[in-house]
Amino acid sequence: MPDYGHDLAFGTFLTPASERPDDVVALARLTEQVGLDLATFQDHPYQPAYLDTWTLLSWVAAQTTTLRLSANVLNLPLRPPAVVARAAASLDLLSGGRVELGIGAGGFWGAIEAMGGRRLTPGQGVDALSEAIDVIRAIWDTDASGGVRVRGEHHRVVGAKRGPAAAHPIAIWVGSYKPRMLALTGRKADGWLPTLAYTSLDALGPQNQAIDEAAVAAGRDPRDVRRLLNVQGAFGPTGRGFLDGPPDQWVQDLLALVLEHGFSSFLLASDDPRTIETYGQEVAPALREAVAAARTLPGRTGSRRDPVVP
Repeated sequence: MPDYGHDLAFGTFLTPASERPDDVVALARLTEQVGLDLATFQDHPYQPAYLDTWTLLSWVAAQTTTLRLSANVLNLPLRPPAVVARAAASLDLLSGGRVELGIGAGGFWGAIEAMGGRRLTPGQGVDALSEAIDVIRAIWDTDASGGVRVRGEHHRVVGAKRGPAAAHPIAIWVGSYKPRMLALTGRKADGWLPTLAYTSLDALGPQNQAIDEAAVAAGRDPRDVRRLLNVQGAFGPTGRGFLDGPPDQWVQDLLALVLEHGFSSFLLASDDPRTIETYGQEVAPALREAVAAARTLPGRTGSRRDPVVP
């Protein structure tokens, strides 16, 4: 797959453990201090071992200045999309335009049902997420006239007022792996946010192609869909495998994902301060340099830059 040419962004994927809440906040601050762009957090509202993600996002936003923030990914079955839209726009205004919106269709249906949510089949989950995206975008569209009207099977909004307008164009990133969700990502999302541990290097090419084909079929440019990836690994003196070795090996491993698969944002799943420091201070700047150099070579395509979406 091609390099889509987006500016690179780097961040963390942190565990919002409720037992020691100060720890995750400190790691988010560290994310900013070491020069990373973005901190993200799991969202499992049915799990008391985790802090409520939206509350955590708001708290961290108030204690940072440049760090962008997102759920990774927000559990839509337990969060009404119209409320999510207003909450995201509100926090974006309060934080000076630092909020993005990672969302998912849900998956732990027993736990969701126990919290009062409705159990959906996989197909219904995709349809519900598609309707939710329509609701969210309509709430944000303050230039349109009249109230918001989305008459879906799973989400109905009949005449809701629009707004508030966010401080910047909030990106909607979708976590997806299977064909129908990948097609939805290509049709409607601003970004694809999978976790490498839940897919494989070999699967990334076909998954990317499915998104591209759906985007084109919907009249979109495939480059409209930023490719983000949750990654994990270990630093060590010698290479032992993919993302398991010294920082320069990490740079080469991630460089291939940029140039061959079009990924441009990498979120490190780690709660270890030293790992985050090495990632921010050694890997991120070196990879930026490597990608910039590679993009100057003859035959390289993809020059689009989008500074708004990290």
